[in-house]
Amino acid sequence: MSSPIIFHIDVNAAFLSWEATYRVKVLKETLDLRDIPSAIGGDIEKRKGVILAKSIPAKKYNIQTGESVVSALSKCPHLTLAKPNHKLYVQYSKAFIEILKDYTPLVEQCSIDEAYMDMTGTEGLYGSLINIAHIIKDRIYNELGFTVNIGISSNKLLAKMAGDFKKPNLVHTLFPEEIEEKMWPLQVGDLFFVGRATEKKLKMLGINTIGKLAKTDINILKAHLKKQGEIIYQYANGIDFMQVIHETVPHKGYGNSTTIPFDVSLASDAKLVLLSLCETVCTRLRADKVKASCISVTLVDTYFEYSSHQKTLTSATHVTNEIYEYACKVFDALWDQKTPIRQLGIHATKLTDRNTYQYNMFDMFKYDKYEKLDKAIDQIRNKYGEKSIIRAPFLVPKFDHMAEGTSKDKKTEMTKVYDD
Repeated sequence: MSSPIIFHIDVNAAFLSWEATYRVKVLKETLDLRDIPSAIGGDIEKRKGVILAKSIPAKKYNIQTGESVVSALSKCPHLTLAKPNHKLYVQYSKAFIEILKDYTPLVEQCSIDEAYMDMTGTEGLYGSLINIAHIIKDRIYNELGFTVNIGISSNKLLAKMAGDFKKPNLVHTLFPEEIEEKMWPLQVGDLFFVGRATEKKLKMLGINTIGKLAKTDINILKAHLKKQGEIIYQYANGIDFMQVIHETVPHKGYGNSTTIPFDVSLASDAKLVLLSLCETVCTRLRADKVKASCISVTLVDTYFEYSSHQKTLTSATHVTNEIYEYACKVFDALWDQKTPIRQLGIHATKLTDRNTYQYNMFDMFKYDKYEKLDKAIDQIRNKYGEKSIIRAPFLVPKFDHMAEGTSKDKKTEMTKVYDD
């Protein structure tokens, strides 16, 4: 039996790379944003918002992802700023994922600019895995115009850590026998699942490097960090049992998450994102003729701290309005109403294919009405594309109305981008 081989693919400075690629390949501009101090920012006219991505030349001015546009301009007054175009980013994201699927069907997209590939047993097809990683990396650049880093290891954690080594446009390995040399000297804040708050706590304990974390008594970590202490101890030692999740396995749940184009500080904006996620999740539930009775919401804040909360429903459902209503209640219980949000996700579990519903005597007709409405909407979208019918809150295109959707019209637009 072949040893596990996992690739982690990460687009370098994704939003800026995609904007630059579009301008050079499609708009035929001669100036490449990647070659000058530049960034993707918020509302440039009002000098508000935050930096979402920056070029390598911009790094020389110590411009940081997540800092305010005003702060970035104070460091580099001649910084070239571009508005975020999430619709364009989704198109490029889908295009690079399609390339990955040419090499293995076992592809898990974990964010708009990251994916895992399970390449176990493919040595007989491709030979050297390092060589095929270079082929994939170069093909993405030659066909789509932007660069990626690829990390290779025997599990997802180490592959991701490898992919975060020196950038851009490189391939790195981090197998268990390489951990002590390549990973342990890194700062503890570089370890996956260690956010700024956790890093601060670890440094107060005198734990500055991943190597020192790996050698710390696990009981000390659990005493100060509870369950997270146990998780990061395992990660520091390269232990990870997560599998690459892909669409060919039977569903135990349906989920979707999205990295938001800007840090969200308003509950109304966050709930719009939740609505777009509910649209895609519930569409998939109905397509597979199943219902869910447990809804969970996941959140990653601006400091990369992860949290989640869930709620069990009175009766299993696949109605978008109902699941959205529960998701909002879970979100209100989860978020502290202060810390800006970077990523949101929704997961529907405890599935059933039974066509029953426990009515609430106070709104017993609402479920039937919404179920019929959803069925009609699904039919229209299947025939004419996802954009053929959208909810009123998305008429002003602040967020995509179906986060990470797979509409036919979007695929057509992407084809036009590369044919031009």
